[in-house]
This record gives sequence, C-alpha cells and structure tokens, in this order.
Amino acid sequence: MSASTAVPPELVEDVVRRTRLIAAIPAPPLGEQNRAALVAGWWREITTDVRVDVLHNVWAMLRRGSGGAIVVAAHLDTVFGPEVAHGVVERSGLLWGPSVGDDSVAVAALGALDSLLPDDVGRPVWLLATIGEEGVGNLAGIRHALATAPTEIAAVVALEGNWLGRVCVTGVGSLRYRVELTGPGGHAWEAAEVDSAVHAAARIVAALDRAERPAGGRSSVNVGRIEGGQAINVRAPSASFDVDLRAETAAGLAELADMFHHVVEAHRGDLAATCEVFGERPAGQLDPTHPLALAAIDALALVGFEATLTAASTDANAVHAAGIPAIAIGITVGAGEHTTEEWIDPSQIDKGLLALAETITGYVRRTS
Repeated sequence: MSASTAVPPELVEDVVRRTRLIAAIPAPPLGEQNRAALVAGWWREITTDVRVDVLHNVWAMLRRGSGGAIVVAAHLDTVFGPEVAHGVVERSGLLWGPSVGDDSVAVAALGALDSLLPDDVGRPVWLLATIGEEGVGNLAGIRHALATAPTEIAAVVALEGNWLGRVCVTGVGSLRYRVELTGPGGHAWEAAEVDSAVHAAARIVAALDRAERPAGGRSSVNVGRIEGGQAINVRAPSASFDVDLRAETAAGLAELADMFHHVVEAHRGDLAATCEVFGERPAGQLDPTHPLALAAIDALALVGFEATLTAASTDANAVHAAGIPAIAIGITVGAGEHTTEEWIDPSQIDKGLLALAETITGYVRRTS
C-alpha cells in the first residue's frame, strides 16, 4: 500500500451510494436495528463470518491472521430521531443531509477495506458497526462489543466520517447529570418569600458558568436543557436541567464533578435537589508516539495531509478505558455535524480510504 495506489473510481462510487442508503434510515441511539440489518447484508457479500449481537452491533471478520486483531469501527446511530427528514442531496459537488458525515460515510466505507487491504495483513482485521455512540447511547455498543468480542483485540481504529486530517489521540471524558429541584411553590405575591425552583435553577446555572475550571487540560460545562414552572404568577414548585461536564483527563473530570456538586448544594436554597447521572464517558489518551498514532500520522502524510492531533468524545473513549490502544480518524472532510445542514466532500473519499488502509498496514509493520 502506498500513496501512488489508486482507489478505483467505482469503489468510491460504491461508498457514496451506500452513504446515501444508510443516511436515509433514521437511527437514534439505541434504535439502529434497520441500519444494522443493512450493514450486515453488505458485509455478507465479502465475508462469511458476520455476527449481529444482542444490541445490534455488527461484527465481520475481514482478514485472518495471528495475534491480536485490529478492529475498525464506525457507529450506526445519529443524533436525530425519525421526526427529522432523512436523506442526502447533492449541491455544488458536496453531499448534504443529517448524519451524512457523522457517521454514515464512515460506516459505508468500512466494507471498502476488502478491496484495499492485502490478502495477508499479518494480523486479523475485523469490522465493527456499533450502536449507541451518540448522546444517551452512552457508548453502550462499544462497551458491549469490547466485553463480548469474538477475538483478542490489539488495537481499535474508530472512524468519524468527516475527520480526514485529524488523529484523535485523546478521549474527552464526560459526566451528564439531570438536576431536579423541588419545593412547596406558591403564589407569586402572597408567597413571595417562598423559594422558586426556577430561581434556584437559574442561580445554580449562573454559578456553574462562573465557577473556576480545573487546571492542567481543557474542560467545559454546559447546561443543554432547562425546564420548569407552572405559570407566570406561581413560585415554581419544580424545575430541572441537564448538565454536561467534559474534561481531557480523568482527574479534571473528577474536579469538575466535585465543583458541580458543591455549586448545587451552595445555591439550592431551601429546595430539595437530586443529581442523577444519566451519561458517563471515561477520559483516556494514547501516547502520540505509539505505533498506532504514528501509523495514522504517516498514512495521512502519504495522501497529502499534515495530521492534526485532537481530543474528542468517540467510541475510542471506551477502548482507552479498557486498556486497548485506540485512535479516531476520518474518511473525508466536511462540517455541520449534529445539524440538518451537515455536509461532506465526496472528492476526498479516495484519500481517506487510502489513509485508513495504510494506517492498518503501517501499524502491523511497526508491531511485527
């Protein structure tokens, strides 16, 4: 495999065709069954060993070999529910539509590896389409896949469709809390001294926004949803909000969690407060000098990209936590992920496919 290797145009056309097909199917987290069935059908055309587990993760053994396997994974789910119109349109040479880059094109590209990898890679290579990567999915698919893997795993490459040029070596950890505030409520005038749950929620959110962040790495605090109250003239008896805490390190995430609980306690007033965890993603990192990271960096150079080392939250987070080397890379370029105006550039897919194949073979060369 080298940069001079040409990807047949029909292979790129097939990836684009499959991208259109999979992006047309709604697949909110934990509702990916239809996409899983489509992908399993595709992979049965190239290998006899295809397995769909109880969660609807799809496994396929692409190459046999000795030692631990290289698993190439992409997630089936999207942030959108079935109420959002799905489908891909082409405008000015770009493909537009919900989930087209995150992560439809990556899932569509997995099977193309069969045409690009040598028959004998030197290690087993498995494909994996996971469920539950987004939002409330809480990495359910990759966690289950790692716990029930059909093979020993040496390394995982997570594909994010529009990340070509990036090598994600840091898994950003997150904790997601739902805060519920309750109290007696009352009349806005007659019981004006009674604390309002809406007021308390506002105090807590404002304090979280002002709170000092941990040192030693990037972190963030976001309140993504807030609701409560009954009427304009009622001291609210209840309110709730969802908090997303993120940090690049486990220590930073623990500091954020301590800060969060302190702020809630300090500003809840006379109201009862409960903080329920409904999402948890471990932080983790791969040394940029690890053979897997170096293989990805060199592979991008072969196709004309200077690699950018990044941090993000992907299936690789759970892999880091399992003590297995992992990175996340891309198949093409694009933007607008998590919006209905998401787009990708199909003219870059051939470079992404070559870089993916070279990452695999380059890793094997470095570890043989």
